[in-house]
Amino acid sequence: MKDVLEEFVRTVEEASARLLSLTDEEASARRGEGGWSAKETLGHLIDSAANNHQRFVRAQFKEDLVFPGYAQDEWVRSQGYAEEPWPLVVNLWKFYNLHLAHVCGRAPERERLRPRREHNLHEIGFAPVNPGEPATLEHLMRDYVDHLKHHLRQIFGG
Repeated sequence: MKDVLEEFVRTVEEASARLLSLTDEEASARRGEGGWSAKETLGHLIDSAANNHQRFVRAQFKEDLVFPGYAQDEWVRSQGYAEEPWPLVVNLWKFYNLHLAHVCGRAPERERLRPRREHNLHEIGFAPVNPGEPATLEHLMRDYVDHLKHHLRQIFGG
């Protein structure tokens, strides 16, 4: 997990510098019909950070990995990321994720790796886990990082 967290921090640091090089106009441009702008995509990643922050902490004190989902389009729309200054959105995303890397790194190995039969990662995961298979908190953490990288590739066109 240490290598994943080091790469996670490096990704956040490098991406935040690259994101800040975009103008507000570039960050506000919508990507295709009904698509999110870079601001909204990063806002979605902030929402993902907020939801997963709770999951990462709560999972250390419960027997299952069952968590509520959230209506991502409604969350992005209701918070108005498109109207916020771009540097504020980028820095909120950056520092929230650096904190999450810290949280993940502090989670005891026994809790990260403990298999949980009851979970809903087939519903809330980026890379779903079959409901009949056990899941781990570490899978959820790694999945979070993969989801973040996926959306960064969308923003950067890669």
